[in-house]
Amino acid sequence: MGAVTDRLDSLLKFHPFTRLNALLEGVTPGGPTLAFSVGEPQAAPPDFLAEILERHKAEWSRYPQSAGTPDFRRAVRDWLQRRYRLAEGFLDPDQDIMPCAGTREALFHLALAAVPEWQGKGPRPAVLMPSPFYHVYAGAAAVAGAEPIFLPATPANGFLPEPELVDAATLARTALAYVCSPSNPQGAVASRDYLARWVSLARKHNFAIAFDECYAEIYRGQPPAGALEVAEGSLDNLIVLHSLSKRSAAPGLRSGFIAGDRRLIRRVTQLVNFGGSAPSFPALAASAALWREESHVEAGRERYRRSFAIAERLLGNRFGFVAPAGGFFLWLDVGDGEAAAKRLWAEAGLRVLPGAYMARPDAEGRNPGAPYIRVALVHEPEVVEEGLTRLVRVLTPPESDSRPESDSRDDMAAAL
Repeated sequence: MGAVTDRLDSLLKFHPFTRLNALLEGVTPGGPTLAFSVGEPQAAPPDFLAEILERHKAEWSRYPQSAGTPDFRRAVRDWLQRRYRLAEGFLDPDQDIMPCAGTREALFHLALAAVPEWQGKGPRPAVLMPSPFYHVYAGAAAVAGAEPIFLPATPANGFLPEPELVDAATLARTALAYVCSPSNPQGAVASRDYLARWVSLARKHNFAIAFDECYAEIYRGQPPAGALEVAEGSLDNLIVLHSLSKRSAAPGLRSGFIAGDRRLIRRVTQLVNFGGSAPSFPALAASAALWREESHVEAGRERYRRSFAIAERLLGNRFGFVAPAGGFFLWLDVGDGEAAAKRLWAEAGLRVLPGAYMARPDAEGRNPGAPYIRVALVHEPEVVEEGLTRLVRVLTPPESDSRPESDSRDDMAAAL
């Protein structure tokens, strides 16, 4: 118990939003506040969501079941088959699919399910993850007793760490890897070949791999590839995770799913049965309808396209801006992300997340997120325009528009 408590206590100082609260504590916002720090879609979900919840209101009196309902699992199976062009019968909806109360909980449970208990003897289990990363990856690894292994995701590798560069000794003790595409925060989209290389590595070294595909339906070109497309007829070693939080702008519904290796799904099911939560029956009914309906998803993509067009117009070539292939974040190189975040709050009332809070230092002591801020374009386009206008006003040095990008960046770093 003591070891787990110590690990939880040590995690608190690394939680990104705990750190952000501490950074801004006591600083008076310099204007009406706007939160661009959290990836929480602010658009209204489709109207039929509330209608279905009302229609199934009598089922609020029933305890949720970890397996969900047959209708929900069939809706997910059918969506996966359509979206990723899977062969009929590849997925068994009763054994290969499980609902989850948002994928955050499932990502956490997967580490508990995949990491063997370590008694301090022999090599410590490892969990691989990109850096920067979604904070749940590191928290789950630590609570499971594993060593988080941070693989730098930088412009040099297209923000997607190369699996073949993980050394053999680390791979020999790896229990789990987290792979995110489109990535959070950079919006990098993995190719089929990249995903296949991870699957091959996981099977060669017999570790589990969690493909976090929660941003897969927010894209601006071709639909991103998914791990199930490269599974080669087998679900061994892999789990994919999807959520309605981003796809359907329904984060409060707390509904997603995992699909893949049924051995891992059985373990996660038992964890939920003992100490987790499952989506309610009304939520499952509404979720099934959302997975069967695509027009609201396309409307959401169009809204994000408008927001990124605004970003392109206002930012131009400042801060290394490049419209990402997927997701709804800007990953802006401002020289010193922590100092920029504090300035934006103090001078403009704009709340953003320092990139360093999403990453860990590499072997040379360099934090790959330190120069960046993450800006979540989760509001309606007119609010996005207001927020980015404030950002440019605060962070752009005078007369920088007329100078080359490199000079502008140097001035920005010095100003911070």
